[in-house]
Amino acid sequence: MPFAQLIIGPPGSGKSTYCDGMQQFLSAIGRKCSVVNLDPANDRTSYPCALDMRDLVTLEEIMVEEELGPNGGVLYALEELEHNGEWLEKGLKGLGEDYVLFDCPGQVELFTHHSSLRNIFFRIQKLGYRLVALHLTDSYCLTQPSLYISTLLLSLRAMLQMDLPHLNVMTKIDKLASYGPLPFNLDFYTEVQDLSYLLPHLASENAVMRHPKFQGLNNAVVELVEDFGLVGFETLAVEDKKSMMTLLQAVDRAGGYAFGGAEGANDTVWQVAMREGMKGMTIHDVQERWIDRKEEFDELDAKEREEEARALGMPPLTEDGGKEDSDAEEMSLVPDSGVKVLRRS
Repeated sequence: MPFAQLIIGPPGSGKSTYCDGMQQFLSAIGRKCSVVNLDPANDRTSYPCALDMRDLVTLEEIMVEEELGPNGGVLYALEELEHNGEWLEKGLKGLGEDYVLFDCPGQVELFTHHSSLRNIFFRIQKLGYRLVALHLTDSYCLTQPSLYISTLLLSLRAMLQMDLPHLNVMTKIDKLASYGPLPFNLDFYTEVQDLSYLLPHLASENAVMRHPKFQGLNNAVVELVEDFGLVGFETLAVEDKKSMMTLLQAVDRAGGYAFGGAEGANDTVWQVAMREGMKGMTIHDVQERWIDRKEEFDELDAKEREEEARALGMPPLTEDGGKEDSDAEEMSLVPDSGVKVLRRS
C-alpha cells in the first residue's frame, strides 16, 4: 500500500521548496520517494519530477486557446486533469510503491470550494494510496492578528473541503524571529488557544477594527473557529533536519505509515527509528530554537558544520562563504552519513 502527501497552500507558502527538501530528506533516510507536479504553471521545478501534469496540459496553452487569465487557466487545467484521470493513474502505477509527494497549485479556490482537486485526490485514494493533506502557510501570518485569523479560516475551510487526514504547517519558522516580537508564545498560535485574548491586539492593529460592527464580526469568527476545534499547526524550518524529522513523524502518524510502511522488513535503521518515535521537537523546543535563543543555536550549528567539514577533510569556509584554495579539493571525501536538506537556488 503506497503512501502520499498532498501539498497544498497559498502562493509563497513554500510548497515546491518543501517538496524539494522532503524528497532529499526521505532519500537520505532510505525511503524511496517520487514527486508529482500538479501545478500547470510550474515550468521550473527545483526537484526531480517523476510525473508532470504539464506533459498533459500547460497553463500557457490554455490561456491562449481558451482566452483565460492565469487563475482561470489553472482551474481549467485541473478540470482537464480530472477528466483525464487515466493519464494520472497510468503514471502513478509506474511509480510502484514509491512514497509520493504531490506538489499542488497555490490558488486557494482549489482547496476551499472548487471540486476538481478534491475529486482528483479521491481518485488517487481509490488506487490504494494512504493520503495526508499538508496545508502550508508562511509563518509571517503570525505577526498580524488579522492575518492569523484569516489563516485560521482558510485552514478550517480547507480541512472541511479536502475531507482527508490533514495537517496544517507553519513554514519558514526559522525566519519568524526577524519579524519582531509576538504578543504571545508560539504555542498560543500553534495550539489555537483562547482566541479572545487576541481580540484586543486585533482592535489595536487598525482603527476600523474598533467599530462595534467589526467587533461583533471578529467575535463571531473567533467563536466559529473555536466551536469546530479542528485547527492546529505544526512548524517547519525546511533546512533543519530535526524540524523535518519532527514533521515527518507527525505525517507518518496521520497517514498510518508509522504502523508499517510499504518497505516492511527492508526498512533501514533510520526508517525503524522514525517509526519507533525518535524524539523530535516539542513546540517549546521550537520556541527556544528559533525565537528565544536563535542566535546562540545558529552559532552552535555553524561550529558543528565546521567540525564536520574538518572531519571530512574539507577546506574551511572563507568570510564570503566560499572555500579556500586547497589541495584537499582533489581528495576523495568519505560520504557523509548525516541527513542534510539543502534548498536549491
